[in-house]
Amino acid sequence: MKSLLMPESYNYIAVFLTFRCNLSCSFCINNFELQPKCSKWNHLSASEWAVGLNRIISKPDLPITFQGGEPTLHKGFADIVKNIKTELSIDVLTNLRDEKVFLDNINPQRLRREAPYASIRVSYHPEQMDLDSLMKKVLCLQNAGFSIGIWGVMHPEQKSEIKRAQRFCRKVGIDFRTKEFLGEYDGKVYGEYRYPEAIKKEKRKTVLCKTTELIIGPNGDVFRCTADIYCRRNSIGNILDPQFQIKDEFRRCDWFGHCNPCDVKIKTDRFQQYGHSSVEIK
Repeated sequence: MKSLLMPESYNYIAVFLTFRCNLSCSFCINNFELQPKCSKWNHLSASEWAVGLNRIISKPDLPITFQGGEPTLHKGFADIVKNIKTELSIDVLTNLRDEKVFLDNINPQRLRREAPYASIRVSYHPEQMDLDSLMKKVLCLQNAGFSIGIWGVMHPEQKSEIKRAQRFCRKVGIDFRTKEFLGEYDGKVYGEYRYPEAIKKEKRKTVLCKTTELIIGPNGDVFRCTADIYCRRNSIGNILDPQFQIKDEFRRCDWFGHCNPCDVKIKTDRFQQYGHSSVEIK
């Protein structure tokens, strides 16, 4: 199969190994308009993921990021990591349900690169997780040489707990950072958006949209944006299709007005420079 060359404008490679999760948070980002039917997704095997992802030609500062759901629930998670070519950097978004998945199977150096943030980014969900237990897991991996940190979403109901957790973690040498809550809560919209009309969910409008992200679902299908993958619509190809190529182009979209806040928010890019958004719309 032909190589997949990442366009210069691309900022992120999202690999959703599975949408299965061991947690059930009340404001899960994946529950966007239509909750993914996790059981109906076919899942690529570890060997299939290796074949598809190893087609990608990227830069050391543009890693593939394994996520979900909880990516370590894919039964071949460790094998996937081991079989990705060394030219590709790897990041992981996880709730760290089982630190032994990393300790017993993965070389810490494989998940380490020069970056302004950790390669393993652990999400702290106060509704579902015990902070002390999480801190012990993170310190265990950190002491083993893994690049790891914790992130907490500043949901209006959980801000005080997230700030408390951040203080505790920093005292013991754990990098704990916060992410803003996006979307609507109790009648108020949170977040700063490049296209505020895009998330109102009042009506649909046809636009032209260009992404800066390669977004891959559990079955290898490629999607234009996170709204599309969460709603499972408008796949534009599959990484196991020999003819598939990544195109840096505007595509027609009939769903403007029902965009995912993550796609249109103003945020930092992978270099931590503020002012980036995942898509350009016209």
